[in-house]
Amino acid sequence: MSPATKGIVEKAPKPSILGAFSEPLHWYTLQPEQTQQQKPPDFARRNKGLMDTYLEFANKHTLLVVGLFLSFFFLVFSELRRKAMGTINLEPPDAVKLINADAKVIDLRTQEVFARGHIVNAQNIPMADLDTHRDDLEKLKDKPILLACENGITSTKAVNSLRKSGFENVYGLRGGLTNWTQAGLPLVGGKKKSKKK
Repeated sequence: MSPATKGIVEKAPKPSILGAFSEPLHWYTLQPEQTQQQKPPDFARRNKGLMDTYLEFANKHTLLVVGLFLSFFFLVFSELRRKAMGTINLEPPDAVKLINADAKVIDLRTQEVFARGHIVNAQNIPMADLDTHRDDLEKLKDKPILLACENGITSTKAVNSLRKSGFENVYGLRGGLTNWTQAGLPLVGGKKKSKKK
């Protein structure tokens, strides 16, 4: 057997369909050493090389890597803290849904500004007088309460204060009445001129 044909075993010829007048067909099979499939690439070796590259980068750029990890943990912490506190401020469409669910609207602006225009059925309790009206607010503890101010800053402070006092169902209007009017939602109030007869 020549080196070129090593590993190939010749089997006995099988009889032809045409009988003795045709040449016999030869069937060849591969020996077991040639049937072995090629091994897949060594992924562990590749991953080790990739890990070495990451470690080398981290070693050369320590401050960058530390900053990246601190940013990641700060983001996770902020998100968990926000979820733990729950929703504080509502966008105007969500505030409308809350009002339609029989929420009490409290306007924290001064009486003069309140008189120029406010949300329908809102009660005016200026932020400076909020503590003196705690007894009135206690009666509303079971109802949802929506606090509104001019730009949303004062109402956020009031929501945090009331939640610390045990009010769980109190919310602020995000962006205040400025955001409310920009969303195309109506205000009532303002002095109307009486028609002369």
